[in-house]
Amino acid sequence: MPFTTRLTGPFTRRNDAEDAPTTGAAHATTTRRDRWSGRRVVPVAATAAVLVAAGGTAAYAHADKSVTLDVDGTVRHVHTFAGSVHGLLADRHVTVGEHDAVTASDGLRDGSEVVVRHGHQVTVLLDGQERTVWTTALSADDALETLAARDADVRLVASRSQTNGRPELALDLTVHGPAQIVVDGRTVDVVDADASVSQVLTEQGVTLGPLDRVSVQRTADGTLQVIVNRVSIDQVTTHKAIAFDTTKRKDPAHYTGITTVVAKGAKGERTTVTQVTTVDGKVTARHQVSTAVTRKPVDRVLAVGTKERPVAQPTVTHHSTTSSSGSSRPAKSGGKASGLNWSALARCESGGRVNAVSSNGLYYGLYQFSVGTWRAVGGSGLPSQASASEQTARAQELYNRSGAGQWPVCGKYLFS
Repeated sequence: MPFTTRLTGPFTRRNDAEDAPTTGAAHATTTRRDRWSGRRVVPVAATAAVLVAAGGTAAYAHADKSVTLDVDGTVRHVHTFAGSVHGLLADRHVTVGEHDAVTASDGLRDGSEVVVRHGHQVTVLLDGQERTVWTTALSADDALETLAARDADVRLVASRSQTNGRPELALDLTVHGPAQIVVDGRTVDVVDADASVSQVLTEQGVTLGPLDRVSVQRTADGTLQVIVNRVSIDQVTTHKAIAFDTTKRKDPAHYTGITTVVAKGAKGERTTVTQVTTVDGKVTARHQVSTAVTRKPVDRVLAVGTKERPVAQPTVTHHSTTSSSGSSRPAKSGGKASGLNWSALARCESGGRVNAVSSNGLYYGLYQFSVGTWRAVGGSGLPSQASASEQTARAQELYNRSGAGQWPVCGKYLFS
């Protein structure tokens, strides 16, 4: 399929009857000045009026001009009575738009040359970005040469035909002679080509994907390169965790410094879908398609004890005695206390941990002794540093002195 051209302003030729020479008029000659693939050249004759008033021969000769008219590479030598370039173009039905170019040598007189170039929209690649620009070039070769003045790395980008999927340029481009095809990270040399871009790619076995791009450029040494970029657009789904919050509530049933976990909490999740465009394996664009919370986080809930912990007031105060070796006096245990459920009390007070320390740092060990109470029953150092058996013995001694009231909340478990 040949490359197509879209014109912004139509060039309408006069019909054969309008351009046919009258008696005595010279026939117009037509030449081809520029390469313009696919354009049919039509001979056109200039018409001169032969009916003039008596004595008007001099005025007729002065008004009649032989002019060269070049419209998009189709050159005609015509006769005209127009007094301006605008009049000549109107007489020849040549429409000129804002993107078209008109040049004339020495205004409009006998022997003048009037050149009209209609503008075309082409897609180019400049600085890695595709843009649509206007050009009055007649071919892709001319456009590349003209646009190279703006950017030496300019490329013409081919569109894809809706009928056959082949790459097409808005201007004519046929590969003549040596060329290169740059595709899939390799360069293929074409020794002697004489075909359109799409035909050259087909002959070299290059298959285009539905999103692949084809562009054409000239290298610094003048080599024509046909560049194929592999394009893919994919949707990538990512999942990101959402942290949960922690809430605290007062718990009057527990002593201050004791915190219990009511609900563990769970992380939420946000799902994002992103459209990712890659060209030759490199990411060139990202576009967020959607994002939403697909699982809400669940708060962690903590119960914080607010009840004041009583300070033990033993009925009999014994000061700790220390031997020469530095050890405390033996703990007195047994009696009524030995038959109680001390493991249940320890689970309630400290979770059964020998080295437990309250969050406020005031209570220690299995039975959450204060330092003062611990020393009152003969302990030395910190309760949490003593063995489980010593802590239990001193707790039993404290019970024998003061009863279960030393543990207002958990003391009931001694009798379970």
